[in-house]
Amino acid sequence: MDSRRGKFDGDDPFEIARRWLGEAEETEPNDANAIALSTVDVDGLPNVRMVLLKEIEASGFVFYTNYESAKAGELDSAGKAAFVMHWKSLRRQIRVRGLVEKEDGPQADAYFATRSLKSRLGAWASRQSQPLASRAALMAEVAKVTATKGPNPPRPPFWGGFRIRPVEIEFWADGEFRLHDRFVWRRKTVNDSWSVTRLNP
Repeated sequence: MDSRRGKFDGDDPFEIARRWLGEAEETEPNDANAIALSTVDVDGLPNVRMVLLKEIEASGFVFYTNYESAKAGELDSAGKAAFVMHWKSLRRQIRVRGLVEKEDGPQADAYFATRSLKSRLGAWASRQSQPLASRAALMAEVAKVTATKGPNPPRPPFWGGFRIRPVEIEFWADGEFRLHDRFVWRRKTVNDSWSVTRLNP
């Protein structure tokens, strides 16, 4: 394999991803952890939206959402997803494809507890992706849950995390004259060892 130096150094793609994200947090003006999450519906029609990545674990990438949302339904039905993180300030991106599993236990509870009170109440109030009569109707629901859930609302049963366990991770860095550097880490299953290949730009 072609040698990897500098920004691509490392034998663990999750560690490289954490390092790149840490560097992006120093340079990106907003939401360095934003990812464009891609799913497909039951007819195979693609869908994509921005979400915030909350953790890069030893074997996966975790984000949180309403389990009754369109994205959650598509994640559940397909069991697979992809995303890309792109940082203009660094001229780098990471592309990930893999299998999806829910994270709806103590880890999700702990993360929910770190959110601001208004965000926690908003999670209870919003029927994400469902039709909404008006902004006023949404704010009325927020007022209702504020009165009933108290100052420390628990995590809603319909809200939690998803973990993407990748079978492919590609690291891309801008190069002069569009001769970019690309390295892809691949494995057949989430339990296999990685192989690493340099790709043409």
